[in-house]
Amino acid sequence: MRVFSDMQALGALLTSFIVCAALGPVLIPLLHKLKFGQSIREVGPASHRKKSGTPTMGGIMILIALTVSVLLWDRLTPVVVIALVLTLGHALIGFTDDYIKVVKKRNLGLTAKQKFAMQTALALCYIYYVEIHAGPLATLLWIPGTHLVVPAGWLYYVLAFFLLVGSTNAVNLTDGLDGLVSCVTLPVMATYAVIALFAGEADLSLFAIAVFGSLLGFLVWNHHPAKVFMGDTGSLALGGAVASMALLTHTELLLVIVGGVYVCEALSVIIQVTYFRHTGGKRIFRMTPVHHHFELGGWKETKVVAVFTLASVVFCALGMLLFLQWGL
Repeated sequence: MRVFSDMQALGALLTSFIVCAALGPVLIPLLHKLKFGQSIREVGPASHRKKSGTPTMGGIMILIALTVSVLLWDRLTPVVVIALVLTLGHALIGFTDDYIKVVKKRNLGLTAKQKFAMQTALALCYIYYVEIHAGPLATLLWIPGTHLVVPAGWLYYVLAFFLLVGSTNAVNLTDGLDGLVSCVTLPVMATYAVIALFAGEADLSLFAIAVFGSLLGFLVWNHHPAKVFMGDTGSLALGGAVASMALLTHTELLLVIVGGVYVCEALSVIIQVTYFRHTGGKRIFRMTPVHHHFELGGWKETKVVAVFTLASVVFCALGMLLFLQWGL
């Protein structure tokens, strides 16, 4: 089993952090100059309207930092290439969405059908790779909390499809407050860095470390009050990175626990929409995704971020315990 040196891990972390943080003084004024400012929805919390005009598409900073770090410190093995392709591919979808919003002045960006079609294309590319190159072992599925590893067969491809599409959308929904999705994703990436290492995927572990460092660097500019937003460019890319870590470490079902905050955010929207339609307009939450429910309940934005980050740490700790106890 290949392992990396402490120097490689530290190099990947510091490179991604420094590059991302250093891009702020360059990219943020450029985004201001190009008038790539965020439009705030009228239906959103009133406190968010003062954020209108804050530069978006800052996810570009994360992607540049991640790519530089991987090229300098990691090996472009098949799993790392797949993780990069899924991350950058979803970033391209997000960039297209952001471009339509801020340049074409269409506040909703891509239509749901257009976004789903592009996400489907990426998911099918991954499924094609598994089918042609990875072989039947790639469709084995570990059941968390047990030592069972079952051959899922064609059902694995269905799961992989929904995991990719669902994860990217769930992470995207979590990106609604200053620093929220970055802070929630930091423990997720730290967890998967450890899982990948124990799973014998040291190169993939370095990839997760590079994502972790990029998020730290982005938080220099994205903490409250944010000077830049990552936009769909960043949030969809993070969704692709999270999904790729789960798929490539063969811990697909564990993502439901490790990514518990993402799951709660997505479920809140599903529950709200379903209840609204079946009750003629009644609501369970004040607003969804659920972080807005707490915000409208009187919590400060910083408190919501802190509590959700703590929740993510707890979910990740539980996921790590399950993996160390049953997954090795």
